[in-house]
Amino acid sequence: MEKINAKILSEVIKPRPSNSYKSKFGRILLIGGNKNYGGAVIMATQGALNSGAGLISVATDPFNATALHTRNPEAMFIDWNDQAQLSQMIPTMDVVICGMGLGSDEFAKNILLTVRDNITEKQTLVLDASALDLIGLDSNLLPTTAKALIFTPHQMEWQRLSKIKITDQTNANNVGALNKLVINKNAYLVLKSNQTKIYDQHGHILINPLGNPGMATGGMGDTLAGIIGSFCGQFGSNLKSISAAVYLHSLAGDQIYKDNYLVRPTALSALLPKLMQKYCQKG
Repeated sequence: MEKINAKILSEVIKPRPSNSYKSKFGRILLIGGNKNYGGAVIMATQGALNSGAGLISVATDPFNATALHTRNPEAMFIDWNDQAQLSQMIPTMDVVICGMGLGSDEFAKNILLTVRDNITEKQTLVLDASALDLIGLDSNLLPTTAKALIFTPHQMEWQRLSKIKITDQTNANNVGALNKLVINKNAYLVLKSNQTKIYDQHGHILINPLGNPGMATGGMGDTLAGIIGSFCGQFGSNLKSISAAVYLHSLAGDQIYKDNYLVRPTALSALLPKLMQKYCQKG
């Protein structure tokens, strides 16, 4: 098991060339946020936006449209009740991030079915929160065609998805469950805890040494999902990009925690551009 360090940031985050354009830095679609949990997808959107995603679209309940555009006017809104539009848009994205505040009702299940049926072999799919719980209840909801699948559960969500109790979530058991869940060897597991671990299906296990108790705040995982999706869209869907996203998330949290009892996810997102600029200059 390898410990992640700051070197990974300068290895992954590179200065942008002068001829940059927005589509070059990832077309990201976030799907989530029912009427009760719109904040989840909004915070994920802020994470993606502030970590450099080039073009961001958000499929959510219309109830959240005003709040979304108030907080993130850079993001495009899609009414997720328009299944035809959503089906057409999904294949045009580089990365799809699904599950934050999605809910667990029949409508949420249908959204996940739409994702499953329209994701392509050229795309990366990040699955978080409610999407993981729904797949835990029905594995047929899990897409098999994506180029890369990234699961971002906390330990209880992983228990529901993998059927491994938290006390039994050893490295060997986690790898075994991931390999059983995804037979194509194209999956990554970001298992969130006080020291998050990242697994691929080729024997690599990385551990994030950063993080603090001030980050035990609602929305922190949603923000991380957005950052991971953004990094995959910009720097490639691989173990190094995912690990850099996880490390940057905690690094920002640790800097805020030095002077604050609580780390708000929105404050963490706001710090990301400055940190990315610092570390890209070391590359």
